[in-house]
Amino acid sequence: MTQPENTALFEAQRPRLLRLAYRMLGSVAEAEDVVQDAWLRWSEASGIDSPPAWLTRVVTRLCLDRMKSARARRETYFGTWLPEPLLEVESESIADDVTLTLMLALERLSPLERAAFLLHDVFEVSLGDVAATLGRDAAAVRQLAVRARRHVQESKSRYTVEDGEAERIAQAFFTAARDGDTAALQAMLAENVVIHADGGGRVLAFRNPIRGIARVLRLYASLFRKFGGAATLLRTLRIDGLPGFVSLDRGDVLQTTALAIEDGRISAIYIVRNPDKLGHVVQALPVN
Repeated sequence: MTQPENTALFEAQRPRLLRLAYRMLGSVAEAEDVVQDAWLRWSEASGIDSPPAWLTRVVTRLCLDRMKSARARRETYFGTWLPEPLLEVESESIADDVTLTLMLALERLSPLERAAFLLHDVFEVSLGDVAATLGRDAAAVRQLAVRARRHVQESKSRYTVEDGEAERIAQAFFTAARDGDTAALQAMLAENVVIHADGGGRVLAFRNPIRGIARVLRLYASLFRKFGGAATLLRTLRIDGLPGFVSLDRGDVLQTTALAIEDGRISAIYIVRNPDKLGHVVQALPVN
């Protein structure tokens, strides 16, 4: 096989490999690193009967190796850990129907359960190939997938938000939150709404989740009293499949906000402010 043919075969698989690595690791940057490592191994390999299966196996195993150190880092992470936000403008290369809420459910699985679920249920890899990838027999892999499926089933959203409604909700929430409009917020929020904010210790963020509509309303009213409407909306768009927006907060701090919707109301608010997780956001959506 010529080098151009070799490269073309890999590039045809790159979007799928990026999706898999991102869903395994929760990091766009690490997913890109893993896929680059896979490319180096691919460029040196020969006599491969099924490039898609071989590359899937390589990427999965590279991710499993990285997950050992990643989990150790998360145990000492400052405050709430959230996956790197994936914007819809990036989704041509990493798109699928796994939402942020499902990503967080996957975090509660063991690395092998996560791999089995993603490969079999999301990427539709045959049970035999999953078993070969994980170095387990088919019966053990089936049990891994069943356990994982049971854990994440309740995290799948039962409420579908169409594009027009998603944009309307995101715009309305940003405006009400910026203006401290508690009446508008109350009409949008579920009683058990929760805010998760990830600053990574790099910028100011709520260290612990804020739970319940009463506390959330008091919070936004307090922020408005202290800072006024000091926020700028850059764009509304889907973030990891959820309605959301990118904005500049007081002090020109870049942040993404994703909104989980259940039964027409906002049930969870996911805010990422850690600049280490937003480099790809700046590239995908240039911030002046």
